[in-house]
Amino acid sequence: MSTADSISTAISAHGAWKRRLADAIANGRSEFTAATVRADRQCEFGCWLYGLPAGEQRKQECVRVREFHAKFHQEAANTLALALAGKKAEAERSMALGGPFAVASSALTMAMMDWRQKVS
Repeated sequence: MSTADSISTAISAHGAWKRRLADAIANGRSEFTAATVRADRQCEFGCWLYGLPAGEQRKQECVRVREFHAKFHQEAANTLALALAGKKAEAERSMALGGPFAVASSALTMAMMDWRQKVS
């Protein structure tokens, strides 16, 4: 799979977290734990990203995406923890426009789109 294809797949996969988090907020449960979600090297994209050759990992686009990816996982984990603790309103605020998860998600998506454009 090309770099552009891997990035496109990751954009879709990370977009699915909005649905997973919304479901967790609605019913107070998830198949995931916050600790699992926080680990940015464990998702398929994280494994791919950290498995790139050292030269690729030093490129500005990769460094930028890696930072935003880690922040995305941190905010997704924080939001999930709120949802699982029954703090529905706080979790919803995290996902709302301008909320920590929404900001992290948008930043990651934009960085991945920029990177994809540069390698296409």
